[in-house]
Amino acid sequence: MAEIRELTADDWRDWRALRLVALEESPHAFGARLAEWQGEGDTELRWRQRLTDWPFNVLASVDGRDAGMASGTLPDQHGVVDLHSMYVASFARGHGVGDALIEAVLGWASRHDARSVRLQVFEDNTAAIALYRRKGFLDAGTVRYARLALKMERGLRRPSRSA
Repeated sequence: MAEIRELTADDWRDWRALRLVALEESPHAFGARLAEWQGEGDTELRWRQRLTDWPFNVLASVDGRDAGMASGTLPDQHGVVDLHSMYVASFARGHGVGDALIEAVLGWASRHDARSVRLQVFEDNTAAIALYRRKGFLDAGTVRYARLALKMERGLRRPSRSA
């Protein structure tokens, strides 16, 4: 079972360690490149800023070992939260880590009165697409970067507020 831990800027070392693994292990899954976050780009200030710029950041662990990560934005003017930087380590795939990370972002978005959560995933990342579809995300178009990415979105049930 995955344990989810919400991070603050003070947890930058933990975020950094797993993010560098993600960029090395799965470079095809991200728009960022490992080289951009190494060398002169690898500073405490930059990692702390990354965790500050995205208000919701979580790490998942399995048996005490960091196994996944995800981030969420504040809802935009339309009530949409972006799920970003989703990654599950190879040793933890197929063990519910992705589900737990998505549920953490969906729960956070609901608590912030979002109406939906959206994401972008490269079209050749079939395992991630299958996970997102299983979690209720629907296709919402495409966008082209260096290659084609799918936009996906999932509506959220908003709790009824009785008077």
